[in-house]
Amino acid sequence: MSAKEKQGFSLYFLIAFGLAWLCQVGGCMALLQQKNAVLYQLALIATMFCPLLAVLLVQKVFLRQPVGIGWEVQGKRRFWLAAWFGPAVFTLLGAVLYFAVFPSRLDFSCSWLVAAYGGEMDAQTLRSELGVSTLSYLLQNGLFAVILAPAINMFPALGEEVGWRGYMMPRLKARFGLLNGRLLGGVVWGVWHWPLMLLVGYEYGTNYLGAPVLGLVVWCVVCFALNTLLDLLYEKTGCIWVPAIAHGAFNAIAALPQVLITPADAYYNVLGPMPIGLISVLPMLAVAVGLTLHQMNRNSKKKTQSPAVRSTAGDFLRL
Repeated sequence: MSAKEKQGFSLYFLIAFGLAWLCQVGGCMALLQQKNAVLYQLALIATMFCPLLAVLLVQKVFLRQPVGIGWEVQGKRRFWLAAWFGPAVFTLLGAVLYFAVFPSRLDFSCSWLVAAYGGEMDAQTLRSELGVSTLSYLLQNGLFAVILAPAINMFPALGEEVGWRGYMMPRLKARFGLLNGRLLGGVVWGVWHWPLMLLVGYEYGTNYLGAPVLGLVVWCVVCFALNTLLDLLYEKTGCIWVPAIAHGAFNAIAALPQVLITPADAYYNVLGPMPIGLISVLPMLAVAVGLTLHQMNRNSKKKTQSPAVRSTAGDFLRL
């Protein structure tokens, strides 16, 4: 990068964080002081587009360069399928792992749904009058999250993907290498969410094990794992829509396993069963680390083989 491009990269972070944190704080204040959930949700959506806006301002206004994002629909089908269904697979694996570790926390009594409906009806009334049970809730919301939600959620997710995976990650990897770049990118992405977590308990709530420090740290671990897989999808396809679909799919499915615990066990959300818990994230984390190490090993072999290839070619030309 040239000196001005380095300045632009720093400016990107200033804009992406500054605007997003203003939106986050404003939305949280609307929720906490005015009980305005609609304004809070609008602020969250605006937050997701701040990285995209930062890229446009830096590339088009400050540097006067092309944005450099892969908009064309391309890439092998298996990566599109992985983006669409992969988050559901990791969510399932994470929940299975969590309940294997803590089997006593698995609850089919519908207590979470009773609390979600305000406690005005018991589990039997929910089933008889509304037809709502733990199983029906999982099936209905799970099918929607897997089949339709990725296509809907990818549009707000695109605002983040353009900034984080399309713009930030190629530059971090070029500067710090594959593993360190993905580690740093995950931490940056995680910290970007911190005001929401500290002010309104985004993701884990406000009263959980180790709050608030453990949640902030675990969230960065989750963001490293997810950032790695989203970055890999963009690497393999060159199409920003693919990680946007995966991001949207993850947002749709991630909260579903909480219906399988009691409201009291939400105290342990920082551990699971949602894939953002320290235990439930392990399958996704293992795949992310494994694929990164595999890439590093393959790249290392290519580098060690290159001199021999060049030497052979040179000898042939001298003959």
